[in-house]
Amino acid sequence: MMSFYFGRLVEIFPFFLSGLWMTVKVGFLSLIICTVLGFILGMIRTSDSVILRRIVGTYVAFARGTPFVVQIFIVFFIFPEWGLQLDPFPAALVAMAIMGSAFVCEIVASGIASIPKGQWEASASSGLTKIQQLRFVIVPQSMKVIIPPLVGQYVLLIKDTSVVSVIGVMDLTRVGWVTVMRIPEGLMVFALVGLLYFAVSYPLILLSNHLEKKMAM
Repeated sequence: MMSFYFGRLVEIFPFFLSGLWMTVKVGFLSLIICTVLGFILGMIRTSDSVILRRIVGTYVAFARGTPFVVQIFIVFFIFPEWGLQLDPFPAALVAMAIMGSAFVCEIVASGIASIPKGQWEASASSGLTKIQQLRFVIVPQSMKVIIPPLVGQYVLLIKDTSVVSVIGVMDLTRVGWVTVMRIPEGLMVFALVGLLYFAVSYPLILLSNHLEKKMAM
């Protein structure tokens, strides 16, 4: 019986590859969006404006303090009641952006905060505006602190894409659930799902470890 299930699993393996491709699309598009938003929010988080810092702080607290599945339900089921109807794929990207940008924001803010005050004063004395100080002096120096945990966060974001299956996105996890209905051998099916997730995440883990060692040197 096991050999029969294995044969069936081999036959429908292209179905898993299509799910893996959807996971990769959601994951890496989300990484781009989260990185851009996270850097913007991180710089605002360290700005001189108390009001802006509190607004961003509230956003970050909500995104980090609530389950991702709740956030994706809000985007997919509640937003339409406010006039914003989204299909599953864009809804998944929006939810990932909300969640991921909050974590990236904290990483970026911590990196910026690690730069000595003297660097701010030196760049200000050179006649640079606050934006120019961040762009040309502060952020480049803070990348040594930011990059290793940022890549580690990317791994977590890739794994969190599994939650988008709850709103109908045919990602790798949903493919696994659909397959279990046809092949009642859950261990075999989800072992394959886990291996495919690992194939995507492991290069990022290696990159994170490499960057940590390189930055430490």
